[in-house]
Amino acid sequence: MGVQAAQLQQQTIRPMWSVGSRVAFRFSFAYFGLYCLATQIITSLAPLPNVDIPDPASFRPMSSIVLWTEAHILRIAHPLPWVETGSGDKMFDWALVVCLLIVSALATSLWSILDRRRGNYSTLYKWFLLFIRFALAGQMISYGFAKVIPLQMPFPFLTTLLEPYHNFSPMGVLWSSIGAAPAYEIFAGCAELLGGILLIFPRTTTLGTLVCLADMIQVFMLNMTYDVPVKLLSFQLILLSMYLLACEFQRLTVFFFSGRAVGPSGQQQLFMTHRANRIALAAQIGFGIWLVAMNAWGGVQGWKQYGGGRPKSAFYGIWNVEELCIDGQTRSPLVTDYGRWRRVVFDFPTNIAFQRMDDSFAYYGASIDAKAGTIALTKGGDKNWKGNLTSQRPAGDQLILDGNMGSQKVHMRLQLVDRGKFMLVARGFHWVSEYPFSR
Repeated sequence: MGVQAAQLQQQTIRPMWSVGSRVAFRFSFAYFGLYCLATQIITSLAPLPNVDIPDPASFRPMSSIVLWTEAHILRIAHPLPWVETGSGDKMFDWALVVCLLIVSALATSLWSILDRRRGNYSTLYKWFLLFIRFALAGQMISYGFAKVIPLQMPFPFLTTLLEPYHNFSPMGVLWSSIGAAPAYEIFAGCAELLGGILLIFPRTTTLGTLVCLADMIQVFMLNMTYDVPVKLLSFQLILLSMYLLACEFQRLTVFFFSGRAVGPSGQQQLFMTHRANRIALAAQIGFGIWLVAMNAWGGVQGWKQYGGGRPKSAFYGIWNVEELCIDGQTRSPLVTDYGRWRRVVFDFPTNIAFQRMDDSFAYYGASIDAKAGTIALTKGGDKNWKGNLTSQRPAGDQLILDGNMGSQKVHMRLQLVDRGKFMLVARGFHWVSEYPFSR
């Protein structure tokens, strides 16, 4: 009872905040709150497998305000509408941040005028920290599972194995190199997942935030140096981590630099009674378990649908075109013949990739019926274009295709390439290496 009374007295006596602290809180509350509510941060708190919830900023009136900002403040001649492209660094996203900074500055000014006599925001601050904790945890758990179950950077696809290195973008190099080392990707995912899980529990929040800060600095540097279009979000997650650590700054300084004993955290309990705080703790843990479970389930489903456990083409593999006849004429494998195929790649069930003699690719939609021996082709850029091929497989590593591709009659004799002979696939891991093996 004595401990509870002391805690109650400590929470009842609230110190006077300085003017700078009050203004800083008002601005951070407005900016971080709006950013979390406008972006994928808020949607990560409601993870539903196979359900893609658009960012709230894509809806009106917010989207209209952002587009107006692009046109009239940023002077973008042709403002781009909100389109989900997979990039987090679109002009729309930068304009959104500009809008939030302006709105937050105005809200801070108005709030400071209307509420200038308030001495502190202790109650609002502790609830806001709770929100930021789980907002950051949701992102860390989501991105963590995307790596623990290697989905974010998958092992290089068959076409990637054939792509000349000079054709890769910096982001492509990063994605392929990490994807080719799934153990490292899983390790990086575990680090992110650890930070997110530690944030769930109040007593491990500081440790979890430090882990998240280290993770996000690493991610941000990769995004900056490999031109990955998630620079804006990763930087915001760094800021959220630093905001959570701000209240522990003095204790961390003493711990790391003074060598003196560190006292207990000064963070306030959410409620005034022990029973209410126990219920709040149970609710936080329950919500955290739900976040972990839903992201794990979504990761497993993603692995089965488009990850390493996805369905593969009935003719899965890389096939060299040993012979190609177009309209009855045999096409020799000359590097100057743009219309001659060099390889045919069957990877995903619904498409086929044809590699030309200059190593570029042409992609077609495909409907393959291996039992009937038929392949129906479509071309994304031409709805009227159609192709129909019949297949024969004299041996496991041989395939013959006959039919038409558009207006052309084609005959192809294909030879399967042994994927296991690619150095990237076959090299593996070695404890003992007498000499460096770098190619």
